[in-house]
Amino acid sequence: MAAVAIAASELDVPASAACGPLAGLRVLDLTRLLPGPMATLHLADQGAEVIKIEDTGLGDYARTFGPGAAEANAEGRDSPFFRMLNRNKKSLRLDLKQPAGVQAFLRLAETADVIFESFRPGVVDRLGIGYDAVRAVNPRIVYCAITSYGQTGPWAHYAGHDLNFIAMAGLLDQIGTQGSAPAIPGFQIGDLLGGSLTSLVGVLTAVIGAKATGQGCYVDVSMADALLAHSVLPLASVANKDNLPPRGEGEMTGAAPGYGVYRTADERYLAIGAIESKFWRRLCHALNLPALADLALTTADEALHAREALAEAIKAQPLAHWEATLVPLDCCVTPVLRLDEAVQHPQFVARQATLPIDNIIQGAPPFKLSHWPSQVMQPARSAGADSDSILQSIGYAAKELELLRAAGVI
Repeated sequence: MAAVAIAASELDVPASAACGPLAGLRVLDLTRLLPGPMATLHLADQGAEVIKIEDTGLGDYARTFGPGAAEANAEGRDSPFFRMLNRNKKSLRLDLKQPAGVQAFLRLAETADVIFESFRPGVVDRLGIGYDAVRAVNPRIVYCAITSYGQTGPWAHYAGHDLNFIAMAGLLDQIGTQGSAPAIPGFQIGDLLGGSLTSLVGVLTAVIGAKATGQGCYVDVSMADALLAHSVLPLASVANKDNLPPRGEGEMTGAAPGYGVYRTADERYLAIGAIESKFWRRLCHALNLPALADLALTTADEALHAREALAEAIKAQPLAHWEATLVPLDCCVTPVLRLDEAVQHPQFVARQATLPIDNIIQGAPPFKLSHWPSQVMQPARSAGADSDSILQSIGYAAKELELLRAAGVI
């Protein structure tokens, strides 16, 4: 079904619809860098009130991290990386090592629906803002903790980054070509699949439960666990008596000639995913290799012969030739694009997959909701820009804010 843009005036939905389907959901975000901020970005883009809470010192170091950070910081702006992840959010600076900061957080938590944190296990409890402390003042709270390895187990207190999670979950070992070392992906699979999307599933599940029962819950997200849970085909191989094939030798990792990457004449690459027989036959005829079309490919020698034949044919022409001849045949063939090419591709342009926000190209919400109008995208806020208004909304008077600021609490 094609996505349809519908004007707000045409929708048979409440007036709050203009604020998005998650309007009225208050989220407190204590996370930094990538996994948590990406999760809360999706919520903010759909109308949730996301309050990003940073300490009064360095805060979220994503503000000074990533490509273009030095140039942006020199101009008094946060890094593009930070601005992409923190649009549509409010900003509060709060020193949670001071009792007054803890008190302010708990007062705010009374009004919240969801809390995200990504500290090591035990840190929020030592600060006095853990799940038990919040639940005592707000039993319907959904409290999500995103960690490397979860809240339990012998590795619970170990630090880690994306590379560590994919290594531990057996994923890194599968990435690369036959006989090569594991290849480091340029996409943070553990952070985004494990930390962002898995936590969203857990949180939204718990929010629905809380609205039905009045009771919230604690959502324990392990990024390493999430990778293991989603490794469906590799787990199926482990369960099979033949076991998991070596790197680059599985059906989906290099062995099957109809599923692979091939070099073109101009040193570019073509991605072929012709798994089904109808696509494979169409591809073989288009490459003038009819003898391969009905080949059973049941042995390693047959597969190697087919792969070599495809490689020889494809390297004879540049990428543009194959884009013009094979892509229109609809046989699961695509160019391997550079990212700068991808953002300008007609398909992504037509889908508005990226948007110019805050003078940088940012990823748009990755799904279209037919009966909800698109939201107005607000740039990321400077640190503490909304501290006064947020605290005033929970009863702090102007004089109290002056005292908190003088004490370095905000």
